Amino acid sequence: MKPLLFALPGAQDWMAGLAAAWPCNIGNLTLHRFPDGECCPRFDTDLNGRNVVLVAALAGASGDLPDSRLFALYLAACVARELGAGNVGLVLPYLPYMRQDARFAAGEGITARHVGRLLSGCADWLVTIDPHLHRYTSLSQPYGIPAWAVQSAPAIAQWVAANVARPVLVGPDQESAQWVEQVARLAHCPYIVLHKERRGDRDVAVAADQQGLGAAAGCTPVLLDDIASSGRTLAAAVSLLREAALPPPVCVVVHALFGGDALDVLRAAGPAGIVSCNTVPHATNRIDVLPALADAARQLYPALPDNPDNPGMNPPEEQKPWKTDNQHRPTCR
Repeated sequence: MKPLLFALPGAQDWMAGLAAAWPCNIGNLTLHRFPDGECCPRFDTDLNGRNVVLVAALAGASGDLPDSRLFALYLAACVARELGAGNVGLVLPYLPYMRQDARFAAGEGITARHVGRLLSGCADWLVTIDPHLHRYTSLSQPYGIPAWAVQSAPAIAQWVAANVARPVLVGPDQESAQWVEQVARLAHCPYIVLHKERRGDRDVAVAADQQGLGAAAGCTPVLLDDIASSGRTLAAAVSLLREAALPPPVCVVVHALFGGDALDVLRAAGPAGIVSCNTVPHATNRIDVLPALADAARQLYPALPDNPDNPGMNPPEEQKPWKTDNQHRPTCR
């Protein structure tokens, strides 16, 4: 039996693309808001014995915080189970609360673990695009359910190859190196990685060695980062590249969060363009990663051990970032 696919508010525009790549029945979910702001999920489809998939945009431009979106998702998953759903899966193009994967100051907590336990307690599996796996090597560390991290690199590499002449991939900091290496290899272009010093949430400095900048001569820089939140890191990197007399870079972002004045700050730095994947609804969305997300869900769903539709498969292994030996780095010439 086909699973039932439901969209939480903000995720409705993704439904057609997901359903086209993964045959599902689409149901209707209403999130009622009481005058005091509390929410009450209501499913307009009988869930008894059905397998349910919840699609949620956990960040967006509507102004509500990820906390409220996350809790609405949690309640919807709990209600689905209460109403007799066989299993509950989560399709989350952007997965928040992954940056706090360590205790950076006394008195702080490792919130990635706590959110992992929260969602693992209300769902049976999840798929997402490029979570911020910096100190974790796999989603299975903070999450106790089958969780698949899908890579955006193939879609980004295809876009870069089709839209940028003689590209050189540039990572604004060491944390971006894993994405930059993947995309550069797939797009058959060189890459360099800059160095960042973060002094605060909106105070960063970016530097580069002259040898690395020299390798970018004659190329079109493509700045690539997984998350644009304050926009300061990318803006500092744009300024650095322009001061080095390189062409204005194209900025490519996986998750276009752009909080507050972030987009204005980045535009003021003078990039040639700003594009993003459609993991967070935003005006800069140009790179479609929904087919890859749907394909991962389609493969993971029937492989669940407790799924009555399971044909005896094992869950697929989570995709992990490539590790390169850096010995073969093509030039853009």
